[in-house]
Amino acid sequence: MAAELTQPRRGNGLPWLVAAAALAGAGYLGWVAYGPEDHGDPITTSLAAFEKANRLTVFSAQLVPVVTSDDERMFGLLKSRQVAVIPARVDYTLDLSRLDAGRLGWDKEGKRLDVTLPPLQVSKPNMDEANAQYLREGVWITGDAQAKLTRSNTIVAEREATKQAANPALLDLARTAAKQAVAQNLSVPLQVAGYGDVRVTVHFDGEPTPP
Repeated sequence: MAAELTQPRRGNGLPWLVAAAALAGAGYLGWVAYGPEDHGDPITTSLAAFEKANRLTVFSAQLVPVVTSDDERMFGLLKSRQVAVIPARVDYTLDLSRLDAGRLGWDKEGKRLDVTLPPLQVSKPNMDEANAQYLREGVWITGDAQAKLTRSNTIVAEREATKQAANPALLDLARTAAKQAVAQNLSVPLQVAGYGDVRVTVHFDGEPTPP
């Protein structure tokens, strides 16, 4: 039984790592581009900060599924196996087109804006097959068998990456990043509009309103 490790290009056994993709001033830049001007009440001012951004990526995860596929030919006489390590990127986004006045609450006495965010949306995994690594086992692996194994590995790896993206720990990190970014980007327009040091609290649908 022979084993072969192949790397189509720069194969790298990336660890399971997570990278936050910040909103990075999106709300502030939107405010600069479309204000400041007299937008009226704090809720209208806040909505104006994001009116040109329909969807924002608030977090990204780099996943590395490890999967296995098998192939049999000639009535089971030729057996082969391929283990694949295929990096995948998944983005967590906010659909800001759903952020309307009904999701914002203004407490004039406490100078506080509360924002209720719609659920995060998780993208389809972007499979980086160019940097995949493959370990093949078999006495004789035909070209058709190898192609079949690779297709099967990609399908299974995409399914596995989707499962990993739904990990509660990753979702918590993505929600935290979204809350922090939205709070930071809404506090600037309110200050510029003359509302002073406003406290912005953010929570998702189904979560209790912060105290």
